[in-house]
Amino acid sequence: MEPILNVKNLTMTFGGLKALDNVNIAIEKGQIAALIGPNGAGKTTFFNCITGIYEPSKGQVTITPPGKSSQTLKGLKPNQVTERGLARTFQNIRLFQGMTVLENVMIGRHCRMNAGIFGAMIRPKSQKSEEKKATYASYEILEKIGLEKYVNEMAVNLPYGAQRRLEIARALATDPFLLLLDEPAAGMNPQETKELDDLIIWLRDNEDLSILLIEHDMKLVMSLSDRIHVVDYGKKIAEGTPKEVKSNPEVIKAYLGDDSDDA
Repeated sequence: MEPILNVKNLTMTFGGLKALDNVNIAIEKGQIAALIGPNGAGKTTFFNCITGIYEPSKGQVTITPPGKSSQTLKGLKPNQVTERGLARTFQNIRLFQGMTVLENVMIGRHCRMNAGIFGAMIRPKSQKSEEKKATYASYEILEKIGLEKYVNEMAVNLPYGAQRRLEIARALATDPFLLLLDEPAAGMNPQETKELDDLIIWLRDNEDLSILLIEHDMKLVMSLSDRIHVVDYGKKIAEGTPKEVKSNPEVIKAYLGDDSDDA
């Protein structure tokens, strides 16, 4: 079976700096995978390259959505990548703070709606019906994420952990088959992190999603991941199960640290 995401020889150069150097990563359907490495290792650059924010200097990014044929993401803009089934969150929360929780999720639905600018101006019956369906679908997502009690609350007023979950809800509104989470546990307290852990597993098991996350919380990574990919200075240095990665000498040296170290 073809991987749902197949990245080959991905290279990204900024001037004379190679942020990514021939990185190869494949994600299987139904998998929870993690991309880890020290700060500056190239993790977010990897996300930016496969989601159309950056155009890679070299390499190939291919997706095989469930039930569909393979297609390349080369040259596509971020909105076009989203339309093909990849959705992401960001390190820094990027909500529309002046909108309600429901409105934030509904924005994610727009890529699955048919009405254009002309339809928005004259608002025919078909568009009103489509908007109504989008509202119901968005509320259902909030119920799944556990945010329905905040439906009419302004996003800026949500607790920090709820804002993180709202970003995930907005990503889910695009109907992805692959969800990319960039440090979803950043800034969360232990209880919020545990709830996030449960949510990610629930999404994989109940929403037919595959998930790739960047995360520094190694406890979360080791408990969640089916497979872990490790990068350092833009190069992939290891791949394997949590147990394999945890005991890999290169990973210990570059990232996880050695218990015998003084620092």
